[in-house]
Amino acid sequence: MQDILDKASKIKLVIFDVDGVLTDGRLYVTESGEEIKAFHSRDGHGMKMLQSTGVEVAIITGRTSNIVTHRMNELGIAHVYQGRRDKYPAFVDLTEKLGLQPEQVAYVGDDVVDLPVMKHVGLAIAVQDANIWVKKHAHWQTQQCGGLGAARDVCELIMEAQGKLEAELAKY
Repeated sequence: MQDILDKASKIKLVIFDVDGVLTDGRLYVTESGEEIKAFHSRDGHGMKMLQSTGVEVAIITGRTSNIVTHRMNELGIAHVYQGRRDKYPAFVDLTEKLGLQPEQVAYVGDDVVDLPVMKHVGLAIAVQDANIWVKKHAHWQTQQCGGLGAARDVCELIMEAQGKLEAELAKY
């Protein structure tokens, strides 16, 4: 576990996938074709706490959804890449834009489309219910499943590794 904490202590950017990470992966579609997603409030609050410690948060997702745009605006997440089936170019763009090295980045994924980025970051994280191949390439796995607190697990791990979790929790 010390190796994971060492990796997490260097993180300046956490990139989250959406479907299967910030949601439980199920896609709800109404008869009229409207897509509905459910996000966990604790995940959102963890992301806000992490940002308040100076760690950047970003989204790279293969799908495009107004719901994602709305939710990320609510959370103050400025770096949102949607409709990126190939996520690696978005990762490169983001690290160049922020002037970060790959070892300063964590990526949280759940399926094989996340592997091209996971293989290049300093801290690759799989949610508890991720695909087996993703788990094999992850440095760490969350205790919670995607959409059910996994993002909060990640945020708390990084804040703990950077010595900032206690101060964040003391605000409450």
